[in-house]
Order: sequence, then C-alpha cells, then structure tokens
Amino acid sequence: MARNYLTPEGFRQLQMELQELLANERPKVTALVSAAAALGDRSENADYIYGKRRLREIDRRIRFLTGRLDNVDITDPLTVDTSKVVFGAWVELADEDGAKHWYQIVGPDEIDPSRGRITFTSPLGRALLGKRAGDVVAFARPKGTTEMEILGIHRHRKPCGSN
Repeated sequence: MARNYLTPEGFRQLQMELQELLANERPKVTALVSAAAALGDRSENADYIYGKRRLREIDRRIRFLTGRLDNVDITDPLTVDTSKVVFGAWVELADEDGAKHWYQIVGPDEIDPSRGRITFTSPLGRALLGKRAGDVVAFARPKGTTEMEILGIHRHRKPCGSN
C-alpha cells in the first residue's frame, strides 16, 4: 500500500474524524437502527433502511481512515528544507500577470484550494516539486498551459509583501 503523506495538522484532522465516527456517530446510528428494527417489519421501515445504509457509509469511512492512518508519513512543515520545493513547504508564486499566489504542497487528504493547499500530485504540485526560488514552472490547467515563477519557498505562509 502506498504511503500517505500528511502534515501534523492533516494527521490530527483525520484522527479527529475517525474518533468522532467511532465515539459518537456510529453508536448513535446503531441505536437508531436497533430501535427501528424493534418495530417489526423491516422491508418498509424507512428509518431501518436509511439507518443501515448510513451505518454502511460510516463503516466504509472508518475502514478508509484506518487504512490511511496506518500508512502515514508525517512531515512537519516547520522542519522542511526550503532550498527547494518539498512536501509541506509553502511556495510563493507570481503568475504571468505578476499576481502573487501562495500554495502549500500537501497530500490528497488535505486538499483545500480556498486555503492555498494543493496536492503534490496535482499538475502544479508536480511541476513545483524539486524546483528552487527563481525557477519558472509550466503546468497544464483546463484553460491551457501556463507558467509561474517561484518567488520564495517557506516553512509557513507569510503575509504578501513580507519577507
């Protein structure tokens, strides 16, 4: 099974989701299914049918999260080498119009474009890995190929305009 690369924050989020499912969500749905089953005919019992379906979804998610956490490789962004783009690093970029953008290279479980978190398997993530400040990277996007210049590589996101 492939390694699952996570930042400490992503690891905590997956652990919290798993704990919530095990400690709260699953027992709550199990109780609802048991109560619905006690009513008798299960073939037309919507609460029972929905509850069983929801229970299967929860169990599937628990198995998924357990598998992801069993093969985890945690990389703390505060300890990464910033001489080149690596997993966990924050990258400051300038697009073709000169606009600045910030992206953190994360694993597939941590993708959040609204927070600038992109996966290392995305076209931009793949183009950035191993590159250094000053390099220009080209990558494919739906509108076509574009280029961005790497302005800096950091351990944490800095406000635009600061060094």
